[in-house]
Amino acid sequence: MTLSSTDALFAGSIPELYETYLVPLIFEPYALDLARRARATAPARVLETAAGTGVLTRALAQALPASVELVATDLNPPMLACAAAVGTARPVTWQQADALQLPFGDAAFDLVACQFGVMFFPDKAAAFAEARRVLRPGGALLFNAWDRIEENEFAAVVTGALGLLFPADPPRFMARTPHGYFDRDLIARDLAAGGFGASPEFETVTGRSRAATPMLPAIAYCQGTPLRNEIEARSPDGMAAATQACAQALEKRFGAGPVEGKIQAQVVLVRK
Repeated sequence: MTLSSTDALFAGSIPELYETYLVPLIFEPYALDLARRARATAPARVLETAAGTGVLTRALAQALPASVELVATDLNPPMLACAAAVGTARPVTWQQADALQLPFGDAAFDLVACQFGVMFFPDKAAAFAEARRVLRPGGALLFNAWDRIEENEFAAVVTGALGLLFPADPPRFMARTPHGYFDRDLIARDLAAGGFGASPEFETVTGRSRAATPMLPAIAYCQGTPLRNEIEARSPDGMAAATQACAQALEKRFGAGPVEGKIQAQVVLVRK
């Protein structure tokens, strides 16, 4: 699917809501998983791209030895500002950067890590080529990407509810972008087009997303992601109604008390 011009727009109140609601809902367990895999590569210098509000950065800062230098970048300054404000267990270099035009020299890092960011790159092969360029020989690119939306229950229910609310023009951000880059053959082709000659290693990682009430994931998805931009474009004053509609759909599917749904992602490792 083709990205919309607002798909990578994380601004306004989105960063704070993303960090408050979405990070504990779906991102934290995958950050711990990716940090564990990063440690196993024994890097000396690590670059993180699309760091967002720093959930993986914090996990890397905890998991990697203190001697490992960690540089965390993101395209969106508001997301980086939120990440820096939350902070890390040890010093990290925060830097605004476009993953398609990294401001670093060749062969500068042992590991490039990216948590749920590759789906937002408008030219994935170009981003992979940049990651390969800044990697030292034998270095690794490690990233994850959400599986198809049908394997991620909260996101699927929210998307379905908004489709009923806006039938003439359903908001499709979740299916189009976060859950639109799951095909292993396509990912492998993009990595090859980016210059990686080695075969990538894939692993499907399944987990559970939990929240105290159905309203919490409704807020997380509707207000803490660029889905917010699509809702407001269709109904400038309709955010509360859209969020409520999604909460009701989640309650109908998962119950009124604590809710729990499946989440699933692909983890990819490829070496230079």
